Amino acid sequence: MAPALLLLRLLALIATAREACAARAFAAASNATAHGATVVAGKLNVHLVPHSHDDVGWLKTVDQYYVGSNNSIQGACVMNTLDSVVDALARDPARKFVVVEQAFFQRWWAEKIPNIQAVVRKLVDSGQLEFINGGWCMHDEAAVHYIDMIDQTTLGHRMIKKQFNKTPRAGWQIDPFGHSAVQAYLLGAELGFDSLHFARIDYQDKEKRKAGKGLEVIWRGSRTFGSSSQIFTNVFPVDYSPPDGFGFEVLDENILPVQDDMLMFDYNVEERVNDFVVAAIEQANFTRTNHIMWTMGDDFSYQYAESWFRNMDKLIYHVNKDGRVHALYSTPSIYTDAKHFSNISWPVKYDDDFPYADSKNSYWTGYYTSRPTFKRYVRVLSGYYLAARQIEFLVGRSFLGMFTTSLEDPMAIAQHHDAVSGTAKQHTTDDYSKRLALGASKVEKGVNVALTCLLSSNGTCAPSVQKFSQCPLLNISYCPSTEETVSGAKNLVVVVYNPLGRERSDFIQIPVNDENLVVKSSDGTIIESQLVEVDNVTRNLRKVYVKAYLGITTNKPPMYWLLFQASVPPMGWNSYYISRSTGSNSIRYVATMVSPRNDTVEVGPGSLKLSFSSASGQLERIFNSVSGVDLPIQQSFFWYSSNQGDIVDAQGSGAYVFRPNGTTPTIVSSSVRNYREDWDLEVTEPVAGNYYPVNLGVYVADGKYELSVLVDRAVGASSIQDGQLEIMLHRRVIRDDDKGVDEPLGEVVCLDGSCKGLTVRGTYYVKVDKIGHGAHWRRTYGQQVYSPYLLAFTHEDETSWKSYNVAKQSTMDENYSLPDNVAIITLQNLDDDTTLLRLAHLFQDLEDAQYSVIAKVELRRVFGKRTIKELAETNLSANQKKSEMKKLNWRVLGNDKSDPIPLKGGPVDSQALVVELGPMEIRTFLLKF
Repeated sequence: MAPALLLLRLLALIATAREACAARAFAAASNATAHGATVVAGKLNVHLVPHSHDDVGWLKTVDQYYVGSNNSIQGACVMNTLDSVVDALARDPARKFVVVEQAFFQRWWAEKIPNIQAVVRKLVDSGQLEFINGGWCMHDEAAVHYIDMIDQTTLGHRMIKKQFNKTPRAGWQIDPFGHSAVQAYLLGAELGFDSLHFARIDYQDKEKRKAGKGLEVIWRGSRTFGSSSQIFTNVFPVDYSPPDGFGFEVLDENILPVQDDMLMFDYNVEERVNDFVVAAIEQANFTRTNHIMWTMGDDFSYQYAESWFRNMDKLIYHVNKDGRVHALYSTPSIYTDAKHFSNISWPVKYDDDFPYADSKNSYWTGYYTSRPTFKRYVRVLSGYYLAARQIEFLVGRSFLGMFTTSLEDPMAIAQHHDAVSGTAKQHTTDDYSKRLALGASKVEKGVNVALTCLLSSNGTCAPSVQKFSQCPLLNISYCPSTEETVSGAKNLVVVVYNPLGRERSDFIQIPVNDENLVVKSSDGTIIESQLVEVDNVTRNLRKVYVKAYLGITTNKPPMYWLLFQASVPPMGWNSYYISRSTGSNSIRYVATMVSPRNDTVEVGPGSLKLSFSSASGQLERIFNSVSGVDLPIQQSFFWYSSNQGDIVDAQGSGAYVFRPNGTTPTIVSSSVRNYREDWDLEVTEPVAGNYYPVNLGVYVADGKYELSVLVDRAVGASSIQDGQLEIMLHRRVIRDDDKGVDEPLGEVVCLDGSCKGLTVRGTYYVKVDKIGHGAHWRRTYGQQVYSPYLLAFTHEDETSWKSYNVAKQSTMDENYSLPDNVAIITLQNLDDDTTLLRLAHLFQDLEDAQYSVIAKVELRRVFGKRTIKELAETNLSANQKKSEMKKLNWRVLGNDKSDPIPLKGGPVDSQALVVELGPMEIRTFLLKF
């Protein structure tokens, strides 16, 4: 090469280096405002928000995603992303990145040496690395219980606070398939968030909002609280990816880098800047103010972060040099502050964003019911986890430590929007289940020991003769402890723990093999019991599933169900003794079937009677002489044939999408529809488009009665016809719906080389009330459904048992319980010697004349046997004091009427320790005893 050419090449390299330095110098000069972000008045500001959406399990398991294995399914390695991002941020103080899923970050953080941790802390303190959302995962919003959403968010927030002393400001729910008002007011405003950001709303709604510049709104998700819990909500115009052509993942086959070396034949600065400006102006047409957000990332992006940042560095420099628009590195918090500073008025939104559809025949309402057995497992463990944490608190810190933490991670992971939703691959769902089972097994062992300690009459936790066991497979009549022969020397002792804050009476049903049994309460009184023969269907299910899942062959299934009513004090326990009957010492009934009259079987004692068809076994009538209810009911079982797509539209049903083949279901054996509050719906799927997620229950009313149904897990439900309730019990489809999971929803159980469709059994609770009187039952009995008794069994002589055990006791003062409209939803020991307490008002404003009022809880009486030394009220996730929470005030369009002042409880006096709660209010406290 000639010397002149060498010199020319050297000068070109120097020029290129100077341009790169100038880009960095411009970025560094941007540090004039908070956290290195400068906006320019009078120009369109494009906020580039670098992010990676990292599913906590989906196509691969959470472990496979973290370490980057099983890449034949999906090339994804979150560990690489975090390593790479930290390296890239450390190179340039202008760069920013947002971290979301703490399940991954906390695992990565624990592996880092102190030097790397120090670098990360510096990045967090400078605002380069911002935690948003901050939960363990990005939870689903349809199939999750609100307590589980709170728990998993609290877990992540506590870790961030502990390690970095930071409180996330932004909600980032970019991928869940529809959004709930509960997310806006409870998991947004009540956490102290300033904003909420997501992508998925109905395609018709999105187009109308884009046309009216209404994608960004002030969401008042609670009509009870109104503006006091509103939140700025930003709906992305497309999805959570960058605009077309501006994704810079290094292995993306469509990547179009910014080439600013003029010696290169593919130099494209002018073209790339023009593309950037065009895309920015197009998006600006959909929003108010001169600020727009570009979500610079996608699923499992930034595995080589420098590819993204190098190109964004160049874009920011050259776009700003061009001058038509202004580009900057940003975060959701910076973006929200800029929107708030504009001081304009925003549209108001109140309702949910359910159901969600992304095209004409693609209603994502199938996942409300997908994988119902997994949904039930999560729900069962949710209630169990609540009770176990109470027992852990009651037994104290000194004995067993924090044995419930083994369920923290798996329960939090299970709330992910591809976990409890039922939209992960089968092997991933199996992995979720395995994690839950292992965690629950450890907690069960801890509870068994804790109960031994708790019941000890001398207050010690010394080893005891009896060993408790529990029966997590009672649903298929498998309980070795109760199936053992009850001998003359030892009784079957059943300890019943009640996690509710009020006394309750509920029925216990256990499998037994002896028809000559008598049940006695803790005071020795014989109580009524009943034997019901175990039906053949249940026996067969037990045989198959115990062998398939436990590898145990049970040749002798139990003969009977033994039922009796247990009354247990609030947040306390009672003991029951089951022994062999001597004939005269029994109040026992054996269920019998009498010949039906008029083809009807009448069931029920006293004032309540239910009539069933003797031919079909289905409910036909409910009569209650006390409440004055007499209602004919038609109960039927139907199934929808799945649409597999047609010539016009290939969309079929799958794990996400529900698209029935027509509107009329097929019979198995012999509420407002087609409406959205703030936009006009064009009906394309009259069935799927009217399905809604149900977690507690659903009711239908006419001018006279309310028919209520409570459910035992998350389901999809609707009222397709007036006076009718439709609840989907199970889903099995033979093809994928092309929404990403890439396999059909065909759950099976396999045994001895043969596989059959998974059997799903559940319990639905039905009640009829006169119009306006059903809310009390739904709210209070709904708590019993969510928080059932925790049962523990042992075999011991009754007299010996009573000599060294406290058979019955409540944590609360004698004769005190919580009012019917209040529940304890969290009582948990934390690792900093504090105790987390949450109290929830169960009723909405105006829902019930008697119970939609201020409720009072006397904490001294709740913890009658302990002394509260300190009390601090916090936000919902307990990562900041309530008194220190700051909220942004937003102007809204059409706000010409005064907002009603919500009914809320006042401050807690440190001496009286009485907590007031208004309708729907949740109050969170950190206590020291």
